[in-house]
Amino acid sequence: MHVTFYTKPNCHLCDEAKAMMKLVQEDFPLTWDEVNIELDDVNHEKFMLMIPVIAKDDEVLLYGTIGYVDVIGLF
Repeated sequence: MHVTFYTKPNCHLCDEAKAMMKLVQEDFPLTWDEVNIELDDVNHEKFMLMIPVIAKDDEVLLYGTIGYVDVIGLF
């Protein structure tokens, strides 16, 4: 599964979510594009209160505090 991971610098929830995604990636086919919302006004306005956000095909799948079980639940 390929997803988009919306994040921003110095975001501890984003760092934790990315670590969980890397753990899941060891057992499941998970890949992602990482998007810094601070580089795009539209993404910043859309996601600034939700990050981190995992989306697929413009549909938000997970946001906020994202744990290992949450990411596995996508499969």
